[in-house]
Amino acid sequence: MADQSTQSIVVEAPAAQVMAVIADFPAYPQWVAAAKKVEVLESGEDGRARRVHFVLDAGAVKDDYVLEYTWDDDRRVSWTLVKGQMQKRQEGSYTLSESGGRTEVTYSITIDLSIPMLGMIKRKAEKVILDTALKELKKRVES
Repeated sequence: MADQSTQSIVVEAPAAQVMAVIADFPAYPQWVAAAKKVEVLESGEDGRARRVHFVLDAGAVKDDYVLEYTWDDDRRVSWTLVKGQMQKRQEGSYTLSESGGRTEVTYSITIDLSIPMLGMIKRKAEKVILDTALKELKKRVES
């Protein structure tokens, strides 16, 4: 059973700047600690990535997977898992809400793994993923 985890953070930058960092997949290994390789496999008509291949190594969690993205301008990006080794399902989104040059970024993710994992450990892992992703994003955008 997959549970959705959601967390938000405020970034001191306009939404377009935040979304530009989110959309720059080839740069992920520079600022996402667990991202070892990220490559855009296919782009949409708007020039933004549609399918992206990830190789992650977060110590205990290693995975090689492909996500498909849907973009709503600089307001929202959502994705679903196309194929993965460790995951049988991943659905997620970044929703951006700009106010006065600051942007609230809400990250939601649902992950279902191919291997069984205790609920408590899975929720802890999801919290670490959310927390790390948002803090790394904020640091990258504001730097």
